[in-house]
Parts: sequence; C-alpha cells; structure tokens
Amino acid sequence: MSVSSSDRVNQIIDFIQTVFNQQQKKRTVIAVSGGIDSAVSLTLLVKAVGKENVTALLLPYGDQFIEDSQLIAEQVGLKKKQVKTINIQSSVDQMAVLLGVTTQDSVRMGNIKARTRMICVYDTAKNTDALVCGTENKSEHYLGYFTRFGDAASDLEPISQFYKTEVRQLAEFLNLPRLFLEKPPSAGLWIDQTDEAEMGFSYEQADQVLKQLIDLKRIPAEISITGIDGDVIQKVLAQVESMKFKRAVPYELSVHL
Repeated sequence: MSVSSSDRVNQIIDFIQTVFNQQQKKRTVIAVSGGIDSAVSLTLLVKAVGKENVTALLLPYGDQFIEDSQLIAEQVGLKKKQVKTINIQSSVDQMAVLLGVTTQDSVRMGNIKARTRMICVYDTAKNTDALVCGTENKSEHYLGYFTRFGDAASDLEPISQFYKTEVRQLAEFLNLPRLFLEKPPSAGLWIDQTDEAEMGFSYEQADQVLKQLIDLKRIPAEISITGIDGDVIQKVLAQVESMKFKRAVPYELSVHL
C-alpha cells in the first residue's frame, strides 16, 4: 500500500521532534541553497520545532543567486535575524591557493566550497547550541551525489529516506512555490552545473532503477523498466557501484577483545 504525502510529513515531523527531545535541544541550523531539498527540509523543520528555533544560513560563493533561498525563508516566517548570509568566496579562494587548486578543477573547487559551508553551519550550531539539519535525499545517497564531510555532514537528516521524486511530492503537498519544482536540481558548485547533466540521466529515471535495486532488492541483471533504455539503466547501476565507497568509509579495524 502506498504511503500518502500527509503520512510522510507526519512521520518526518515526529522523527524531528523525537531527535530534539532525545538530544535535549531546541534550536537548529540549516544551510538553505535555494533548491527543493533544503526548501522542503526547512519547511518541515519549522513545522516540527517552531520558526523561532530555526536559523537558516545562506552561503553563496561570490555573486551566486540567493533570492530563492530568501524566498523560502520568508515563506516559512523566519525573521531577518534568523536568516544569515555568509559569502564564502574569500575563504574558499584562500584555501584553494594553499592547496594549489585552480578554478579549472571544478570538482576539487566544488568540494572546498561544500566543506567550507559545513564549517559555517557547524560553527553557527556550536555558537547557538543547535543541531545541524541536513538535506540529503535517498537518491543522492545511493548515487553518491554528495561531498563527504561537506553537504553530507549533519546531526539529523529528515528526508534521507525519500527519493528525489518523493521529495518533489512532499514539496507539492506543502504548497511550496512552483519554482522549486521546476528549477533543474543543482548542487551549485560551479556555474551552470546541474545534477542530471553531470550524471547523464534524470532523477525520474534513476529513482525507478533505485527502487528496484534497493527497495525490491533485485539483482542488476533482473532490472528492466518499460520506457527506460537499457543503457540508461546500466549508467545508473554503474554510478551506484562506483560511488559505494562513499557509503562505506571510514574503513575500520574490527578487533574482538
């Protein structure tokens, strides 16, 4: 039986409240990128712990567009003092110089940006005695579409059990502005970067493959989906396989004493 968006929202809110009660915390910090994942996560946070307990960080690099982040922060009712903008360009550029990373190396630069944002979020959380809320979804997790110790660093993950297409359903149920449903998914790590162009397939395609692989536990040879070319299915499976190390690290010595 399928689960309704209403049930999912209630499940997430209960989860958030349980975590905060268990950890005896009231406040939370979330990085708001302007994408659908952070918009949904922020909206759910406000419903769970109250808008007065939420701090939203906007962390642009240079003149990066932040109007969508400001829009969702306003929509959920955050006051100006709860929305803090920190431009990370000077810190990122200095670190890149120290490490010898050039702007042509977009992946390494993107990782530096993600990890610099992590520092900003966790320092703000330390200063306000807050928990860091992440915004990772299930699709990104299995596709390895995240930066370790960057955007994947968090204290709680409210939407990590939901595929990207399910997050879009949540956004519709929560009545988020249409722009969050229509804009191409992007980590915002370099100019004109989009998730789907970089991976070579859409989230709609990937989620159908992932549901068979992860939820139904079918072996790759058994996966066949009407309307999706076999080459695309293999590309999704190859992405999952090549990125599985991200879900396994750190490797630890197992010692029986």
